[in-house]
Amino acid sequence: MNDMTSILSQPVARLGATTITLGEALGFGAVLLLVLFLALIVALWRAGKARAEAAAEAADHARDTEARMADILQAQAEMQGRMGAIAEVFGARQAELTQSLGQRLDAMTGRLGQTMAEQTKSTHESLAKLQERLAVIDTAQGNIQSLAGQVVQLQAILSNKQTRGAFGQARMEAIVADGLPHGAYEFQAGLSNGSRPDCLVRMPNGAPMLAIDAKFPLEAWNAIRAAEGAELQKAAAQAFRRDIEVHIRDIAEKYLIQGETQDTAFMFVPSESVFAEIHENFEAVVQKAHRARVVIVSPSLLMLSIQVIQAILKDARMREQAHLIQGEVIRLMEDVARVDERVRRLQTHFGQAAKDIDDILVSTSKVTKRGQKIEALEFAESEAEPPRGGAPRIEPGARVADSKTGQLRLRVVEGDD
Repeated sequence: MNDMTSILSQPVARLGATTITLGEALGFGAVLLLVLFLALIVALWRAGKARAEAAAEAADHARDTEARMADILQAQAEMQGRMGAIAEVFGARQAELTQSLGQRLDAMTGRLGQTMAEQTKSTHESLAKLQERLAVIDTAQGNIQSLAGQVVQLQAILSNKQTRGAFGQARMEAIVADGLPHGAYEFQAGLSNGSRPDCLVRMPNGAPMLAIDAKFPLEAWNAIRAAEGAELQKAAAQAFRRDIEVHIRDIAEKYLIQGETQDTAFMFVPSESVFAEIHENFEAVVQKAHRARVVIVSPSLLMLSIQVIQAILKDARMREQAHLIQGEVIRLMEDVARVDERVRRLQTHFGQAAKDIDDILVSTSKVTKRGQKIEALEFAESEAEPPRGGAPRIEPGARVADSKTGQLRLRVVEGDD
């Protein structure tokens, strides 16, 4: 025992000033083992508890999984039912769609057939109309050919100077004759100097006459149209300008006579296109004509001038007849005054008649009221019945009919006491 104690008391380690003996070391080891054992027990207990909790969680998880599987199976069954219902609905819809498509195809086939028939009918009608139009075109072509022949004849007429002058003069005469009254103009009338203008228009109030010349140098114009090349066109234009200036000078010298004709004369150009070409490309000629008091007019301008002259003549005639118009207006005012007086008399008669009608209506209303009163009285007498077993009772103040005269009279009967 002492040896054991001595052995246990032998030092085995030194920590600084502290000496650790074998017994202390063994005690410390025992304590350490005990602590490790306790820690192992605690760890095992915790591991068991964790396994138990894991098992519980696994069980819960398994239950949740089973519930979810059950829900999934139920949802799958519902889904299968819905899929079956959808398949049935789709089948029914597909049948309806097939039937609807069949009906629409049948209707479309019928419409296509009807459309084809209508189109065929329309095509036949269009072909018939086309044939009619072709016939019209053939007729128009014949007319065009005839018109071409007439144009050729017109060209032949215009190629001759005398016939061309007659054509221009005829057109001018037609415009003047259509616009002015007979007696206001004269064709080929002579002037005091021996010249004869194509037309003289007599102005009102003794004013000088207006001279119109219908001649035009168309050869030079045709030379311009037929010229090829700048030099030829320039030469033709100079010749045309020279001819126009000579013609303007002749008109100014022959037809402008102081006190006998107007200060201005007209040179008639029988073509609107020639007139426009002159004003566009021969401005110097136009200015020279203005200075010479010669106005170049086209058919439209001549027509406008004739209309102005016609208005002037009409105004002059109105002024000449002003006193007659004034007398007629005075007589018209007298007639209006008489009509006003007679209307006022008629208004007075109408007023008296209206008053008489009002009096008649008053009398008729009184008669009507009296008839209503008589009708009400007869109705009351027809409803009155005599009492049985005696004479009828007459109320005080009642009207009774006289049996002899048939008139109504008022009887006052005292009542019973």
